[in-house]
Amino acid sequence: MKIAVIGATGTVGKAVVQQLAVRHDIIEVGNSSGQYQVDITDIHSVERLFEQIGKVDAIVSTAGKLHFGPLQELTPEKFQVGLRDKLMGQINLALVAQHHLNDGGSITLTSGILSEEPILQGVNATTVNAALDGFVRAAAIELKRGIRINVVSPTVLQESLASYGPFFYGFEAAPASRVAQAYSRSVEGAQTGQVYRVW
Repeated sequence: MKIAVIGATGTVGKAVVQQLAVRHDIIEVGNSSGQYQVDITDIHSVERLFEQIGKVDAIVSTAGKLHFGPLQELTPEKFQVGLRDKLMGQINLALVAQHHLNDGGSITLTSGILSEEPILQGVNATTVNAALDGFVRAAAIELKRGIRINVVSPTVLQESLASYGPFFYGFEAAPASRVAQAYSRSVEGAQTGQVYRVW
């Protein structure tokens, strides 16, 4: 299969590329690195990306920024970080990709454990991740041409504990290599509308 991985240079993205590259042709896409660059917050940038790479069999998104901070200090501008980037950015990818995937292709997005297990200072993350889970379940019943869509919902990564560990006391971390298995299941399996939890 020809698979575009958006966020390919990030911690999860690298693990996904490593997992899938032994069996498939991978196109690595990043914000400022990789074979191709895209700004997922700009749908015109997403459209240009697919014009460049042509038809693909699958897209995987491991991209998206969130805002962490106390509820009392949240402003609409801070809240927009997650809404504009991780939520609408990945929805932009799905909206455009549905027209550029081969028949029977797949879309895999990324949410996270906070959709169901809120933490302090994680209101933006919980809102965005829960919305992504809902988007995938709803989009799955409308996609045409046998196209599938799923979302991977990982816990905090072992590789990210240095940065995010203080937010996730009491959570069991998972290595990126284990999280990557869920993306393989989504891309190479047959299910659709699934939230693959790696907790």
